[in-house]
Amino acid sequence: MTRLAALAAALALGATAAAAEPLLGTWRTAPDDNGNTGLIQVAPCGDAICGALVRAFGPDGSDIPSPNMGRLIIWDTRPTGGGEYRGRIFAPDRGQEYASRLRLDGDRLSVSGCVIGICREGGVWTRVN
Repeated sequence: MTRLAALAAALALGATAAAAEPLLGTWRTAPDDNGNTGLIQVAPCGDAICGALVRAFGPDGSDIPSPNMGRLIIWDTRPTGGGEYRGRIFAPDRGQEYASRLRLDGDRLSVSGCVIGICREGGVWTRVN
């Protein structure tokens, strides 16, 4: 019975820690090279944080179909301290993966990524919820 209680306590602690993670939630991306934006649902995935595209919008704000719907846009993302996160990010407009750097400041998330020494600013995402 003691092992069962310890397991339950560990699971509850893990759920509390995940709930306290400020990056979790839904974020609206900055416009890409084509003027499109998307909603990224950020959630725990294993020992990291991931975010999948759940909705896409054209430059005029209307819903558009996307072949990337459901695709992970951020993954292997972990906090490094001071509101900063490191991981991987996919840029649908360029079809390119980058090593990511995310900087959280309240309801704003500054996004950038680098591949082979070439870096790209991904703009500022805003929290939707």
